Amino acid sequence: MTQGYTHHGEYKVVGGKLVVVDLLVADGKIAVASLNGDFFLEPDEALVDLNEALAGLPENVEHSVVRDAVAAGLREGAVMFGFDADAVARVVRRALGHATAWADHRWEVIGPETMPIIENVALDEVLARQIASGERGPSLRIWDWNDSGVVIGSFQSVRNEVDAQAAAEHGIQVIRRISGGGAMFMEAGNCITYSLYVPSSLVDGMSFADSYPFLDAWVMEALASIGIKAHYKPLNDIATAAGKIGGAAQKRLAGGVVLHHVTMSYDIDAEKMVKVLRIGREKISDKGITSAVKRVDPLKSQSQLSRAEIIAAMMDTFTRRYEASTGVIDAATRDAARALAASKFATEAWTARVP
Repeated sequence: MTQGYTHHGEYKVVGGKLVVVDLLVADGKIAVASLNGDFFLEPDEALVDLNEALAGLPENVEHSVVRDAVAAGLREGAVMFGFDADAVARVVRRALGHATAWADHRWEVIGPETMPIIENVALDEVLARQIASGERGPSLRIWDWNDSGVVIGSFQSVRNEVDAQAAAEHGIQVIRRISGGGAMFMEAGNCITYSLYVPSSLVDGMSFADSYPFLDAWVMEALASIGIKAHYKPLNDIATAAGKIGGAAQKRLAGGVVLHHVTMSYDIDAEKMVKVLRIGREKISDKGITSAVKRVDPLKSQSQLSRAEIIAAMMDTFTRRYEASTGVIDAATRDAARALAASKFATEAWTARVP
């Protein structure tokens, strides 16, 4: 930190530049600000505008107030390249201790443990509660299961999403999760699903649209390491040049925790999927496939790797990038997930809450 300054923050814009700020805080306000980084800004004098816009703001300033002050303070015609007013607000909030970076937390990676899909869904809520209460640190968990199900989003209609007769014929249960988004067609080994449980301070001031690629930047790195060049397609789709390979969903819970999860297709029986999901043909089309072929296998065909090898690459990337340690699901947590699965997620009242 520059001598004389009392607060320092850094933020790397997803797909953009590094933004750094050094602040001198006195009497509860920002007295002096020095914004710097590898961004581009025209004209040069606009940097003075940014620093002056921050001076005088209170130490407990909200993200939106910083953002608006920056936007209002810039001279006419000034252009910011590789960053924006939101990025400035984010780095200021980090410097002041209201927002956090990945490195501010001790992360755990919980490897795949086979359990029923409904218990995986319930475990998301249990782990999120544990993190909110401080019982557990922020974590990445890889799902695994050996049964079949359709996991629908919190706000989806059961009858509009699922052909109940076809689902019953194929032994596929319907489970409603707590996050929004679309339906997940899940059979043993057909996809890769993971959940991130993060403090809300990590995505402080971020819109849902911004937080998705931010939380999944490590996934793009992991996929690149196995030869798959992926990108985010707004709002919540992960895609390659060949089409969609997965989608994300998110729930911001009380207690300062964000549940973020992603399902990516490994080797899906598309013929069965379009029978069970009423919008199956649209899902197939969304993946760039014009007809209901026997398999949808973007991860398998594009990487030529086994599902276990891809999961290992993902876990290795996350562990290295965030210096994560190995986490476990203890017996009490598993018991809590089973109990919640029975009392909530297996009930008609929850599953059919949007009929």
